[in-house]
This record gives sequence, C-alpha cells and structure tokens, in this order.
Amino acid sequence: MGGIGAPELIIFLLVILLLFGSTKLPKLAKSLGEAQKEFKKGVAESEAEAKADATRPAAIEEEKVTMTQSQLDAMLAEREAQARRNSPPSV
Repeated sequence: MGGIGAPELIIFLLVILLLFGSTKLPKLAKSLGEAQKEFKKGVAESEAEAKADATRPAAIEEEKVTMTQSQLDAMLAEREAQARRNSPPSV
C-alpha cells in the first residue's frame, strides 16, 4: 500500500491522453505553464508590496471630523432637496 507506482502513472497518463486528445495536450500544458508563471509573478508582486508597506513611515493620523445631530440632519435635508431639484419631473 505505497504511493503511485509506474503502472498507475502510465494508466493515468493514458486516461488523460484519451480524454483530451493528442492535439490538445500541448495547448493544455502551455496554458498550465502560463498560469503558473502568472501565479508566481503575482506572489512576487504581493511580497514586494508587503515589503514596501513595511518600510513606509507610519501613516499620519487623519483629523477626525465631528458634527452634531442637527448639523447632520441639516446636511441630509439639503442633499435631499438638491436631489429633488436635479431629478427629472415625473409625468
């Protein structure tokens, strides 16, 4: 009860050959190779981005903006009125 031996591997390759055909196997191998290259490229880019993020200085803390409930209500009412003015008239 070991791993995959030579006879199992040959049978597996024959089944793949029957399923995909001899003309599509090179195309399949090429697309798998391209996908592998793209994956490795993406991994390398993400690692480079992570290193760049680690070397950047800490982000400047943004100033928090606060407003009262009445100011928020007034702003929302103004936006609703403007949206009504800009919307086409209903027939």
